[in-house]
Amino acid sequence: MPLGIYISVPFCRTKCSYCNFASDVFSKGAFENYVARVLEDIGHARTVAAELGGVFEESADSVYLGGGTPSILESSQLVRMFAAVRGEFALTRDAEITVECAPGTLRPALIETLVRCGVNRVSLGVQSFVDQEARAVGRLHSRSTVLEEIARLRAAGIASINVDLIAGLPHQTPASWEFSLAETVAAGIPHASVYMLEVDEESRLGRELIAGGTRYHAHFVPDEGAIADFYQQACETLKAAGIEQYEISNFARAGAESRHNLKYWTRQPYLGFGVDAHSMLRAERRRPSGAEALMMRDADGTAEAVPFPTPAWGLAKRVEDPDDGTGVESVRFSTPDSLDGYMNRAAGTVTPVSNQAALEESFFLGLRLNCGVDLERIRGEFGAERVASCGPVIEECADDGLLEKRGTRVCLTSRGRLLSNEVFARFLGEEGKVGAGHVNPR
Repeated sequence: MPLGIYISVPFCRTKCSYCNFASDVFSKGAFENYVARVLEDIGHARTVAAELGGVFEESADSVYLGGGTPSILESSQLVRMFAAVRGEFALTRDAEITVECAPGTLRPALIETLVRCGVNRVSLGVQSFVDQEARAVGRLHSRSTVLEEIARLRAAGIASINVDLIAGLPHQTPASWEFSLAETVAAGIPHASVYMLEVDEESRLGRELIAGGTRYHAHFVPDEGAIADFYQQACETLKAAGIEQYEISNFARAGAESRHNLKYWTRQPYLGFGVDAHSMLRAERRRPSGAEALMMRDADGTAEAVPFPTPAWGLAKRVEDPDDGTGVESVRFSTPDSLDGYMNRAAGTVTPVSNQAALEESFFLGLRLNCGVDLERIRGEFGAERVASCGPVIEECADDGLLEKRGTRVCLTSRGRLLSNEVFARFLGEEGKVGAGHVNPR
C-alpha cells in the first residue's frame, strides 16, 4: 500500500493568536539548517523503518508540506526537499502533492517553483474572508489578496485548492460567518476545511479565554453555543453548494477529497519528517531485536525512556509495550515537538500498537468520516469476537443519539459530530488513549 509523506515546516511570518501548532517565528538563518536536517531524516527513513520493525513501502501516492508556513521557504529549499522525497520514494504518476501556503506569500516566483516541483494541490490558511476578523488574530492578508492568489494558482494550472476556515474567531457573527462561507462558494473552491476554535493552553488566545482576559480580542470570541451554530451553518451552506461533508472538519466537491488526510483516518501507512511529525507503519511479522530493547521498564513498572539506536532520529520509548497478548499490528513514532529538541536530536517516541489498540483506532479514526466504519470489513480484519466486544459501546452511543447504523456501517450523527471526542473516548482503552489519533496536522 503506497505511503503518505508528511514534511513539517515550523516557520511562520507571524504567530497567530489561536495557533496551538509546533510553529513560530524564526530568523531565515534557521531555515537552511532545518532543511538540511529534514533531508538527512528522509535519507534515513528506510533504516529507521527496519530498526523499528515497520514495513517500508517504497512507493508513495501523497506528499504534504504542512506547518507553519512552508511557502516562506526559499525556492531552492523547496526544490531540494522535493528532490529528496523523489530520490527515496517512487511517487505514483497520480500522486497528490500538497503545500500549505499563507495568503500573501504566493509571489509569482514561488508559484513557478511549486509547479516545477510537481505540486498539484495548495491549502490556503484563510481562516476568514472578513478583514477585521483576520487582523484580530494576527493574519497578514486581506480578502482581495486571497482571491488574487487563487486566480494566480489556477492560471498556473493548480486548480485543486483547499481553504481553511475557523468558526469562532473574535468579532465573528452569524452574518460575517455567512459572508466567509459565501465567498468560499463563490470562489469555486473544490475543498474546504472548517475548524471550530480550540480553547486550550497551547495558544495565546486560548490561555486568555481560560483566564477570562481581554487581550487578543478574547472578549469578542463567540460563546460555545454560537460556535456550534456556526459549524452547523457551514455544513448546510456548503452542502447546498455541492461541497459535501466527508469528515468532521472537511468538505469537498465530488472527487476532490484529500487523499493524504484520508490515509490518517483509514489507518494507511505514512511517514512524517521534521518537528512534531508523526508516522505509522505496519509491523513486520517478527519484531527485530532493536525493538525488543524498547520494552525495558523502571523498577516500579513504569515505562523507561530508552534511547533508540538511530542517531539520525534520536527516538526513544516512552510508553509501555502492549502486553495484551494480541500481537503488534503497527508501530507509531514521532519526533520532538520543539525546534530546539528536533535540531539537538532529543528523544521522540515509539509506540508499538497491539491488534486490540488498532481495533480501537479503527473506530476512533474511522468514525471521523461521514461514511463511518464498516463493521464487516473490521470483522474480517480483527475477527468477529473482538469486534463483538465493541457492541455495548456502539449500542450505548446509539441510544444517546451519537451514533446511527446504516446497513453494516456505524456513523456519527449530526449531534455525534459535535460531541465526537466524547464518542471516541468510549472506544479507547488505556493503550489507545496514549497512542491513537496522533497524526500530522490537516
